[in-house]
Amino acid sequence: MARKPTYETVSEATNDLIKRGYTTDFYIEATKDCIVCRKSDLALSEKDFVIDEVHRFEGETDPGDSMIVYAISSNKHNVKGVLVNAYGVYADGDTSKIVAHLHKQSK
Repeated sequence: MARKPTYETVSEATNDLIKRGYTTDFYIEATKDCIVCRKSDLALSEKDFVIDEVHRFEGETDPGDSMIVYAISSNKHNVKGVLVNAYGVYADGDTSKIVAHLHKQSK
């Protein structure tokens, strides 16, 4: 099994993931319980994707800088992409199924 890369910054992680084919930019659509591609109408429910990698970044001086980067793929839709989200104190308090799925998969 290949070792998961480690990164110092969110931008370093996202840039490397893009180089490795994770080119779709996803965001959470909590009201619809899905993740959505920013450039198309593609919406993935929790059953449509898997989380390949998770990279956490602690805000050393500011807790608001705590971020998590997900490398996500969907064989069903033949797509790979990145989702960046805050976590910890400043994370979205929404308890949608999609957010719960992301948190469960990242542990």
